[in-house]
Order: sequence, then C-alpha cells, then structure tokens
Amino acid sequence: MSTINSEMQAAEEQSKNDPLHLIDVDHIRFNVGNAKQAAHFYSACFGFDIAQASDLTTGARREAQYLLTQGNIRLLLCSGLSPDEGACEHVRKFGDGVKDIAFTVFDAEKAWEQAIRNGGVAAYEPRTYSDEHGRVTMAGISTYGEVVHSFVSRDGGYATPRIKEGGIFAPGFQTRSHAINDFNAKHPCGLKFVDHCVGNVEEGKMDHWVDWYDQVMEFSLFKHFDDDDISTEHSALMSKVMASGNHLIKMPINEPADGLRKSQIEEYLDWHDQTPGVQHLAFRTDDELHSVGELRRRGVDFLRIPDEYYAGVWDRVGMIQEDQERVKELGILVDRDDEGYLLQLFTMPLQDRPTLFFEIICRRGSQSFGKGNFKALFEALEIEQNRRGNL
Repeated sequence: MSTINSEMQAAEEQSKNDPLHLIDVDHIRFNVGNAKQAAHFYSACFGFDIAQASDLTTGARREAQYLLTQGNIRLLLCSGLSPDEGACEHVRKFGDGVKDIAFTVFDAEKAWEQAIRNGGVAAYEPRTYSDEHGRVTMAGISTYGEVVHSFVSRDGGYATPRIKEGGIFAPGFQTRSHAINDFNAKHPCGLKFVDHCVGNVEEGKMDHWVDWYDQVMEFSLFKHFDDDDISTEHSALMSKVMASGNHLIKMPINEPADGLRKSQIEEYLDWHDQTPGVQHLAFRTDDELHSVGELRRRGVDFLRIPDEYYAGVWDRVGMIQEDQERVKELGILVDRDDEGYLLQLFTMPLQDRPTLFFEIICRRGSQSFGKGNFKALFEALEIEQNRRGNL
C-alpha cells in the first residue's frame, strides 16, 4: 500500500467523529482579469506548471479556469467570461487576488453542515460535479471580507491521491501541454506546499476573526504577536496565528495598530476597497537559497533588505547550515527560536495594487514566523510604501 493511501486511511479513521478534520489545502482560487495571461506569469516567474484548464474549448461557458501546480501546491486561476460573472466584479473591486482557500475533507457536505452549526454563514450550498470517472463535492462558507473557505471531498478518479499525482482536477478539466512546463522541469523552483495563508482585517477586528476560526472552523491559537513585537518608530500591527487541529493549516490574522504613519495593513485596506482579504501566501521550500536564487533569475522582485541587517543577524541567529555570504547576497532573512531556525523572503506585490504578495520560507526546525525579523522587515516595507506615496 502506498504511503499516501496509508496516510489517507489513518486520517479517515481520525475524522469519523470530526467532520471538520482538514486533510490538506485542496487548492487556492485566484480571481484574475485574464486567466490565460496570469497563468503564464506564475509559470514563468514562479515555476508553476500550467497543468490543466477548463475554458471555452472544453465546454465551459461561465468561467475560464487554469490549474497551476508545483509540489503539493494547486493554484486555480479563474476569469469570468461575461461581465455579470462574480469573478469579474471581484477583480473590478480588488484587482487580481485570492477568493477561496479550499480545504480537502472526507465529506464536504458534513464539514459544511458542521461549520454552519458552529455559526458559519453559507457562501454556497453543497454541489457535486460528477462524470463516469468520479465526483467532486464542494460547499463553501464565508470568512473575512469576501474570502471563502470551500470544503472539498473527492471520489473515484478525482480522489486526492490521484490529484497529487497529476490526475484530472475535476469534471470539465483537460490537461495542457506547454513549453514552459518542460523548462520548469529542467529548472525547478522547489516550492513544495502552502505553509500558511495570511489575512488582513480592519483595526479592532482581529479578535473577532480569531474567535470565528476557533468556533466555526474549530482551530486553536498557535502564536500571538502584539505591537511591541511588530513595529517601528512609524507603524505597527498585531497578529494572531490560528491553526487546524493537526497544525497542518495555519491562518495568521493581522490588524493595524496605532502608529505615527500608515501601516502596511492600512495600505492594503486602502487599495482593497476597505475590505479584509488575503495579504500573502507562504510557500515552503526545502532549500531557500536554491528557490530564491532561481526565482530571482526568473525576474521575481523581492523586498529589498538593507545591508545593515546582516551586520548583527549572525550574532542573534548563530550558526546555520547555509552559506552566510550567499544568504546576504540573495537578501534572505534569518531567524531562530527554541526549536530551530528559519529562512524567509517576501516578494514585492504581484500586481500594480500593493495588495497580494508571496513569501518563500524554509524551516530548519523553527515553527514560528520570523519574530526577530519583524523590525527589519517593517523598515524595508516602509521604504517601499514611501516610494509608492502611501506611507
């Protein structure tokens, strides 16, 4: 029996009395202005394969959807095919961004029903897509802003182990062959899976959404950072990290704190129609130097870390297995806690509005989020905010 099947059976036993046992991040849906063009951006810059699509050529009439894959990461890029489609309105208001963080469960309908009993509000009721190969059932609840959490259960040819091995994502999708996929195979970026997904909410609303994840999703508090932890002389924010029962899925929630100038959270809200949403996605790699080096070679813009940061970082962090000079050359942030250390770096915004960005993170034991880097990171962010005229 394969390792994947053994893990699935063990998790299924655990979830019999726990409908909200989350197995994995099934996919993350982006609403974008042009899915075909966005697919080429994320494949060329970040090494995602353009694996499958559902569009006019496959019989879809409402949306074009492109499935991008890398490791165990699945991004679903969606564009409305007519002005009255919801994806079009979402892009008009917010620009390209995350609409849905979908979770794999064993029974989507039961998970949805439990979330509703816990006080959740339905985004959409259970729906099943099926054909002769199998079926996919999805149901959604609303979280902060206009973000949705979908519960996804899969059977037959669409079962999760098959999807992880490159099987068809859902009825109506077809595989695609692109030259960029061959290039990515020869020059991998090494991104493995989703480490965490960060949401920005209005001032005073962080605890509301912490309670929501606790009560509705049955998550628990994993970490807490206040404005003493995340601040400069100009701005500050507060953050609490909520995690699923097995700590596999982590959802940090940020809110602005009082400061002399506008924080990055306030800038986000200003350019996101004063609506909470997903600020960034963190992707795990086993080799930060390789991943960041390859992404830089492909033209990815990362946050600029001042040279002064490296004058004191090694006294604080101590020995690491990576080459220190290469870490500095690539502009990577390093932090240590009592469990180990981590390496991380943040991209610049992925579109013209200063909203969504990515984080590339490698964990060498540490399960934190780079607390020791917060001041240096904020100062670098403030430099960029000032360049945009938003500080």
